[in-house]
Amino acid sequence: MSDYDSTITVDVPPDRLFDYLADVENLPAYMPRLKTASRCDGERVTVTAHIDPPDGPEQDVTSEAWIRVLEQGKILVWGAPGPGDYHGQLHVAPGGEEGTSRLTVELHTERVEGAQVDDGLRETLRGIKSAVERTDG
Repeated sequence: MSDYDSTITVDVPPDRLFDYLADVENLPAYMPRLKTASRCDGERVTVTAHIDPPDGPEQDVTSEAWIRVLEQGKILVWGAPGPGDYHGQLHVAPGGEEGTSRLTVELHTERVEGAQVDDGLRETLRGIKSAVERTDG
């Protein structure tokens, strides 16, 4: 089992960042390989991702996940069923300067991939930063 985390400063206020992240339809704007995301009911979310596994054909795969939005504390908790016990949290906090946010992602998975997971977390955080800073607010 492995736990990972990474943090980035985003140049938007915490409320704006949290609202952006809480809207699951924004997921494809910043998640690599994700093509669609839509809320089903309650916490359930349906996502479609484009994958290119080393041991199989390139394809689009649709699956279900869940996202829990915790307004108090500005936390999003998510997970996906299946092997690997994949789940995590996003934390939004005020940044060091007015109008900025500190975004931290924590990930837990049974799969141990070390540097590949760390690279994926940093790529996702950079994607969030870029996507939300481009929005009109």
